Amino acid sequence: MPDAAQQAEGSSYRQILGVRFFTGTPREALAIGMRGGLVVVPAAPALVDLPTDPSYRAALTNADLAITDSGLMVLLWRWLTGEKITRVSGLEYLKLLLAEPSVREPGAALWIMPTAAARDQNVAWLRTQGFPTTADDCYLAPMYAEGELSDPALLEMIRTKRPRHIIVALGGGVQERLGLHLKRALDYRPGIHCIGAAIGFLSGEQVNIPAWADYFFLGWLFRSLSAPRKFFPRYWKARKLVGLMRKYRDRLPVGE
Repeated sequence: MPDAAQQAEGSSYRQILGVRFFTGTPREALAIGMRGGLVVVPAAPALVDLPTDPSYRAALTNADLAITDSGLMVLLWRWLTGEKITRVSGLEYLKLLLAEPSVREPGAALWIMPTAAARDQNVAWLRTQGFPTTADDCYLAPMYAEGELSDPALLEMIRTKRPRHIIVALGGGVQERLGLHLKRALDYRPGIHCIGAAIGFLSGEQVNIPAWADYFFLGWLFRSLSAPRKFFPRYWKARKLVGLMRKYRDRLPVGE
């Protein structure tokens, strides 16, 4: 028989757009992520690609934990169903993850970074926080093609180092596909945490998002104001989520 905690956890999910989202507390989400497996943090601009991107769709539907990072998705779900569900932001999840003593041990975490500049700034910040992280604990991701991807060099690095946690700091739509590739290819079960730009918010590599702004779902606004040409088109694309949510609600959108 499952204990009370397991029973509570089992009821803390909602099927939204065909994805099984965890709707418990941030600490409960982290407890699941610490067990290993693929953790995804889908944002609204990427969620709108569910109908047209089968590789991204496969990554979300095969994740071990999907958290409710998208404030727009949470608000739309409440508007459509009347149900208020908990939002767990990727930034909040990362902060809790970095507070875990086991993540601070030498060699415990491998970071996948988008650029050398991002790596250097993020590593410098991590070291100020007491992490023994060096450039050797990071992998610079190449430009991945669309569709299913593979990265033999990354797999070799992981198989050699065997980190307990792989923290993927790439863009939405790419990092989830990479995470699924790693989950399927590795012969052990590390935690694969697809947290996107969250580390950059802490290190200063990206615009700082205050805790109150994250709480009120305003991270998108801070990012857009910091680099309008880069982020406004991305978040304008997210408007398509309204139509998808109205049409499909809990069903997986395919071929929209």
